[in-house]
Amino acid sequence: MSVIQVEHLSRIYGTGATAVCALDDVSFTITSGEFVVIVGSSGSGKSTLLHLMGGVDRPDYGRVLVDGQDIYQRSDEELAIFRRRDVGLVYQFYNLIPVLNVIENIGLPVRMDGREPHAQFLNELIETLGLTGKEHMLPHQLSGGQQQRVAIARALLNTPSIILADEPTGNLDSKNSAEIMMLLRECNRRYKQTLVVITHDEDIALMADRVLSLADGQLVSDTLRA
Repeated sequence: MSVIQVEHLSRIYGTGATAVCALDDVSFTITSGEFVVIVGSSGSGKSTLLHLMGGVDRPDYGRVLVDGQDIYQRSDEELAIFRRRDVGLVYQFYNLIPVLNVIENIGLPVRMDGREPHAQFLNELIETLGLTGKEHMLPHQLSGGQQQRVAIARALLNTPSIILADEPTGNLDSKNSAEIMMLLRECNRRYKQTLVVITHDEDIALMADRVLSLADGQLVSDTLRA
């Protein structure tokens, strides 16, 4: 069953002679629960594609369907709700609030949605992500790997059907990178969430169910791994 359908997606920045086509007529489908890695050199359109899939940016042409619904038929306010409730976004830079502790940072998007975090699931995430004992620490008291774990917990707390991660290990050493990817993979399997990861790391690509490769804004290969 497909959860994400990308149809003839294009994104152009600038106009006239300075226009840059960041994404050029890209189409593919991702099934529910799949772990997909998107690879490509710098400037290939990877991050642009992820932002369009997550409702962060709007395309010039084409559409993105999530569960059969075109997300760009929604207003900006409706897209903000979609990002809070249906998509978990994880970035290379952790984007934690410096004055909030671990628990507060994890629960912030849920509280912004006018709800209280589910205490049992919050505790489960803290244990799964190795944050037990760190709950009341501020971001500056944590290592880079621990901060990324907090960012992942924040993305997972709403139990979104889709996790989109843009270079989630880009600021980490090899040991922390491997641990973070194993945790994302575990969450993908345990919670049956669709996981899409942008990376330049070949080792991460080897963990995926499927690898999409971009070059110059175009999809150049789509490889299903055994």
